[in-house]
Amino acid sequence: MDQLDNVAFFVEEEPPPEDPELLGVYDGVPLTERDHGWGGHLPDRIVIFSGPLQRMCQDREELLEEIAVTVVHEIAHHFGIDDDTLHQLGWG
Repeated sequence: MDQLDNVAFFVEEEPPPEDPELLGVYDGVPLTERDHGWGGHLPDRIVIFSGPLQRMCQDREELLEEIAVTVVHEIAHHFGIDDDTLHQLGWG
């Protein structure tokens, strides 16, 4: 994806204990908040949590679909799209 800028993807088994049902998280500076002086930073991180995803899905097909939705959701945050807008668009 040429539009992603300085983003690293990770898969971890479990989310933090304070949010055990979290499916994924974006940690970084959205493109809409970067200015001309932005640069030289560590990559943004998108982390997908396999444990909650596997527990919520009944079969492989459902799991693959939920992974795709989660990845799109977190990539949207990289582009500066907030949760409310994602919900309005049917992605939440």
